[in-house]
Amino acid sequence: MIVGTVKARLLVRESRSLKDKRQVVRSILDRLRNQFNVSAAEVDALDDYRLVVLGIAAVGPEAAHVKGVLQTITEALRAHPIAEFLGSEIEVGS
Repeated sequence: MIVGTVKARLLVRESRSLKDKRQVVRSILDRLRNQFNVSAAEVDALDDYRLVVLGIAAVGPEAAHVKGVLQTITEALRAHPIAEFLGSEIEVGS
């Protein structure tokens, strides 16, 4: 069993409050869970109304497959129309 994680940072420029941010975060998390069948949560910067830090985990039988899924997720986050992608770190291990 191979476990992979990605920690992604996004900026929501249009956010004026935590309520605005949480609405965007909920939308992103729901889409990731449904489209990619991964576990995802907001893991840091919870009180910053513009910065979003997401933790995403995937499990699979092969490292290449898990890494591919995480890279696809990263590309999907880069293309998000509201949240600006700032960077990510991918880790894959057994």
